[in-house]
Amino acid sequence: MESNFDKSLVKVLEHEGGYVFHPEDPGGETNLGVTKRVYDNWTAENDLMVKDMQDITVDDVMPIYKKNYWLKAKCDQLPIGIDYVIFDMSVNHGVSRAAKFLQGVVGADQDGVIGSKTLAMVDKMEQSDIIEALCLEREDFYRNLKTFDTFGNGWLNRNSGVKATSLEMLST
Repeated sequence: MESNFDKSLVKVLEHEGGYVFHPEDPGGETNLGVTKRVYDNWTAENDLMVKDMQDITVDDVMPIYKKNYWLKAKCDQLPIGIDYVIFDMSVNHGVSRAAKFLQGVVGADQDGVIGSKTLAMVDKMEQSDIIEALCLEREDFYRNLKTFDTFGNGWLNRNSGVKATSLEMLST
């Protein structure tokens, strides 16, 4: 739901952290979860002044998160709780992969685009079951990545936190 964007962004940013340039991270130079490539594309597309990656702020990245992840993944049309899981997955794995995770869990065709059929199937399932299944699928995905030995503990902690927060959102 649209009203859950701000709270979800705060939670995503807690997981993403600040400036990182880890040699084994395929995303490369990153700040507040936004890669240099994504930031540079955003500034070019929107005719904005480019800042050094270490200097970008939450205000700089908020519109990137909203347009490129929240809205593109149709989080504004998903139930609260599921919206946060899909948003976090979109940021971490890409919108198409997050959509395929959701589509697989609800039994929709896995085309990587959340549309009216996927949304209708989401409405037919118990929301907590969707969250549980998404987080199980995500854990399996993480464990099969070649960089799991380096980043796995952090990813599993993230997944556990996202699951707990999403389930908590259901009850509010």
